[in-house]
Amino acid sequence: MENTPIFFADGESQNMINAFEKAQETFKYFWRELSWEYRRIIPALDVACVKLAFTQDIEGETIVEHMWINEINFDGEKIKGILVNDPNDLTNVSNGDYVEIPINQISDWLFATQDKTYGGFTIQAMRSEMTETERQEHDDAWGLDFGDYNDILVAYEQKEKPENLTEHPMSINMKDSLANFIKENPNELNGEDEFGYTFLHREAIAGNSTIVKVLLDLGADKDAKTNANKTARDFAESLKWEHLLPLL
Repeated sequence: MENTPIFFADGESQNMINAFEKAQETFKYFWRELSWEYRRIIPALDVACVKLAFTQDIEGETIVEHMWINEINFDGEKIKGILVNDPNDLTNVSNGDYVEIPINQISDWLFATQDKTYGGFTIQAMRSEMTETERQEHDDAWGLDFGDYNDILVAYEQKEKPENLTEHPMSINMKDSLANFIKENPNELNGEDEFGYTFLHREAIAGNSTIVKVLLDLGADKDAKTNANKTARDFAESLKWEHLLPLL
């Protein structure tokens, strides 16, 4: 990911471009959280959305618009979801469209839980240039308290429990139940979906080292490749999940 270009429109401030870069660097934490959200019986997130750069050549000029999507999925290379904004000038996408966008076109991500927001780098860049009154009006419009624009969180309780930056607590807590599930359903261990992804691929993308170790200990094939010829290690490397590399 470090060598992929950041999409931005001419005239955007360096402050905003820095926000795009930070969002790309940390998107893996968003996906890790959302991957666990999809497994929860009771949802924990109040908001989960990603802002992407959409482009179109219009009269010889490349037009870029940054818009939000929800109902998100991620395969390690493309972000998929439903567009929830109306474009200003673009005619190649519409509000409500299903879209698939390469990871290097991320411009922001946001999730919120228990009255705290995580991510929102472009939002905080904009808030940093507002007055206190404007920030309050902005937050009221979102229905969220974005807090200090100089203090952006990326992982749940990362200050109280800095180890959460390395491993999601649910990965640790689900260790035994996952092992029992695989023992009762052995075909799940190396079974592939229609795109060639195995359980191990998906957990590597989400950065769950405890789960990855359980799968490997039970006999998961770490050399298995997706239809696009990607191994679990390939995804761990591209997303910079450094703690997974010794396992894979």
